Amino acid sequence: MARFKQVDGVRRQMTAEEEAAKDADEAKNIAEDQANQYKINRKNQYPPIGDQLDMQYWDKINATSIWSDLITKIKSDNPKE
Repeated sequence: MARFKQVDGVRRQMTAEEEAAKDADEAKNIAEDQANQYKINRKNQYPPIGDQLDMQYWDKINATSIWSDLITKIKSDNPKE
């Protein structure tokens, strides 16, 4: 299937080389996104920093490990690949 690009407001068909370069660039972007997906997943699961600091305070007061257990679980559920 032919692909097109806009050049100075004119629709032009891409050459085979341009299509190959575009495909390679898209594949590279997809690979980078997949390699970094764990960061997005972790960020979405971490509690707000204020809540984390509060957890750390109460862990120290109560000799518990709630904060570190939570962070360890988030990291183990979303490992770097």
